[in-house]
Amino acid sequence: MYFAPALRTRSQAPARGVDRSFERFLTDAFLAPSAAVKVRQDEQTWTIALDVPGVAREQLTIDVDGAVVRVKTVAEAPRQYQAAYELPEQIDADATCAKLDNGVLTLTLAKKKPVVTARTIAVQ
Repeated sequence: MYFAPALRTRSQAPARGVDRSFERFLTDAFLAPSAAVKVRQDEQTWTIALDVPGVAREQLTIDVDGAVVRVKTVAEAPRQYQAAYELPEQIDADATCAKLDNGVLTLTLAKKKPVVTARTIAVQ
């Protein structure tokens, strides 16, 4: 028996979105930490509440890159936590804040205002 690789054309290859969805499903089902996550949204912000008991402020790092928020603990923390959340819109990192209170980390992520580059040009 021998292995013959099959070449896929672009039309036969699965969409990248399907791959990402399947990867998220597997990660959430088998590898995700047992922390509770609550997400709320309004016109200006998203609010994400995470349960991280036993972790101090100094042991958390929060990174914002475009529309992705990464929360993880440092190596010396008594409880290891690592998660990434991809939101549908860009995040304004300057107007974002985080608060840790009684083991609940609350992230208030400001939505970035869309930049309008359209102009009206007068005809001469």
